Amino acid sequence: MHIEEVLRGVGLVRRTGPGSDITGIEYDSRKAGPGSLFVAMQGGTTDGNRYIAGAIERGASAVVTDSAMTFQDAAVKYPHVAIAEVAHGRSALAAIAANYFEHPEKTLALSGVTGTNGKTTTAFLLDAMLNSLQRKTVLVGTIEYRVAAAVVDSPHTTPESRDLLELFATGVGAGATEAVMEVSSHALEQGRVWSLPFDVAIFTNLTRDHLDYHGSMETYFAAKRMLFDGSNGVVPRVSVININDSYGEELAVKAREAGSEIFSYGLDSGEFRASDIKMSAAGMEFTLISPTGSIEIQTRLTGRVNVYNLLAASAAAYARGLDLKQIANGAASLMCVPGRFQTVDAGQPFAVVVDYAHTDDALRNLIALARDFVKPVNGRVITLFGCGGDRDRTKRPLMGRAAGEGSDFVVLTSDNPRSEDPEAILRDVLPGLEATGVSFVTEVDRAAAIEAAIRQARSGDIVLLAGKGHEKTQTLRDRVIPFDDVEVAASAIHALTETGVKR
Repeated sequence: MHIEEVLRGVGLVRRTGPGSDITGIEYDSRKAGPGSLFVAMQGGTTDGNRYIAGAIERGASAVVTDSAMTFQDAAVKYPHVAIAEVAHGRSALAAIAANYFEHPEKTLALSGVTGTNGKTTTAFLLDAMLNSLQRKTVLVGTIEYRVAAAVVDSPHTTPESRDLLELFATGVGAGATEAVMEVSSHALEQGRVWSLPFDVAIFTNLTRDHLDYHGSMETYFAAKRMLFDGSNGVVPRVSVININDSYGEELAVKAREAGSEIFSYGLDSGEFRASDIKMSAAGMEFTLISPTGSIEIQTRLTGRVNVYNLLAASAAAYARGLDLKQIANGAASLMCVPGRFQTVDAGQPFAVVVDYAHTDDALRNLIALARDFVKPVNGRVITLFGCGGDRDRTKRPLMGRAAGEGSDFVVLTSDNPRSEDPEAILRDVLPGLEATGVSFVTEVDRAAAIEAAIRQARSGDIVLLAGKGHEKTQTLRDRVIPFDDVEVAASAIHALTETGVKR
């Protein structure tokens, strides 16, 4: 594609150098090759403008920069290369990638899910509902990316615009007509989804998380609001909003003012709500009440939080043209969501559940759900959790309190410590945990901690392994190691059985 087509409508400040055909778009200089266009952006941790020389050495024939000084220097130093300046690097990357991949976002009907908790499950549910009608989809989220049923690794919840548009283009080429994606607050604030024409935008809830990045709940909410109020470039046709959440009430007002149609949901209020809820460890059923009638929903998912997720997905599916029977069939078709209340069954007489809960609110919801299941057999809730390193430190004692207040026994361990000292992370958690008076142990080694939690369990108990969920690795200071809570738990149960300690 010629550079003139690639840069059409990008909003250049100025440009110099020759015209050329572009063979690819890259924002990582290490991936640049002969004929590629390198977008040099200033970021939070690094500045892509420092790597222009490397991109050109690898064959890049064009550079787009968001630095006026870099433009001037590069124009003199590399007269054989097309150099362009833009005001905003990430917005320019989105526009350039859309041009290069021939605007797949205009072919797909986009549904975006944002919120603190429930994004992944809601996205999986909506995807299942659409797939049940044989609609081919692109699914983008925390666990994995799916492109017309083909699975791709997921390095980020929401990828950079260039990578996202390439996924969309691959999906369109495979016959996809819909895309369902999780939209993180980081992605919104950083412009990774800039100007994408979302048909449906979904808000699940907002609780304390990512304050290491956003600084306050107000700025965190402001980032989420961008998906609904037009400040992301486009107003969604329909906004599906949880009005049982205080932030959701405010968001509904902002979205309506921007011109979006509102579909509200809540347990007992809103246009989509639930009644006659019946739960068990194996699943649940309830009556979905909608603007056009009601229908029985049966699902393998369980828990109050999943009622919310099902209401959100149902309202979004309704906005995408599904009727109530089709919504119910789609909900029933989803077997499970990896790492979301995922059970580990190796023949033991107690329950073991792996869940991604990594905020105090999510941990509290998880423990409350577990408590409901052990009541009939007078069992105990044993909770294992940790807190991630290089993340919001203020939520650590809050998570300790949440775990201690709801559990009978707690095992405090590592999550992904990253560059931090694991022992120091545990010390941050302890004030909240100790204040509850719950019995607990600490064990930095997560594998040993899982074994300790399982050794505590007796018949009728439930062991919650919280924090990492679907993740298959653990990030330490100096390396990333294979680590799967499900596999480690199963091995610990088998070891218990082999030594005759099964009880």
